[in-house]
Amino acid sequence: MIRVLLVDDHRLLRAGLESLLTSVGDISVVATASDGGEAVEVAVAVQPDVILMDLSMPGMGGIEATRRIVEANPDAVVVALTAFSDRELVLDAIDAGAVGYLLKDAEPDELVGGVRAAARGDSPIAAKVARALISRHVETNTKLTDREREVLGLVARGMANKQIGRALGISERTVKAHLTSIFNRIGVADRTEAALWAQRNGLAPGTASGR
Repeated sequence: MIRVLLVDDHRLLRAGLESLLTSVGDISVVATASDGGEAVEVAVAVQPDVILMDLSMPGMGGIEATRRIVEANPDAVVVALTAFSDRELVLDAIDAGAVGYLLKDAEPDELVGGVRAAARGDSPIAAKVARALISRHVETNTKLTDREREVLGLVARGMANKQIGRALGISERTVKAHLTSIFNRIGVADRTEAALWAQRNGLAPGTASGR
């Protein structure tokens, strides 16, 4: 059974999502929260398998709540859930430690599948969000976040996700989320292509900005 913490400030939406998730048989909503501060407290107390986190809430927002939850437990699995597919918001959520990003207007099967994917260690990203990232994949590496440049540089050194996580003090799930974002943003399909891109753009060991 996949134990889910559902965080959203709209009571009716929480009820609808809870009804959807618990109807599939292998998912249980073990707790809900209506704001970021409450989410941080409940996450520590309940230790859910997956946290569905609304980003736009009064008081402490979902991005700050995600950051605090992941700081307290680097293995926490937070999936951002919002009505927006804004590229910068996506990147802020991933930088805060979210492993995936789903939209509230997603089809029920997509939402359920995203929860299952996150629980098994994957990084679910809604198609609209992926397109928002891909639309800017021609950017230079100066547009990558500092963390993404660090991750990409270690990929170019041949390090595995677990090794990268240890080197940067982040979870393996967070490394996977960063890689998903990196692949989309620079327009590559796998680690080998990413390493070659890093070499061409000065992020690999021995290159001008990779030393």
